[in-house]
Amino acid sequence: MAQVDTNTLKKAEAAASIAKDLIVQAIEQSAANQTLCEEALKQASTEIAQAQTMVSQVQSSIQTAQAQQQSKQ
Repeated sequence: MAQVDTNTLKKAEAAASIAKDLIVQAIEQSAANQTLCEEALKQASTEIAQAQTMVSQVQSSIQTAQAQQQSKQ
């Protein structure tokens, strides 16, 4: 079984959590301050992209390890 990079996954989880908080903030600000709402959504988008990249990296490393294991068999 391939080794899972839990540190990277924990960072992805943190980024997703930050994105969630930013989205909640955007919802709360949507009526009162359009500029803050837009900024919170931009930041949330960045955090989501970072989380997605980290998850993809872990997934890729697992697939690579599995392919190497299968080629040895």
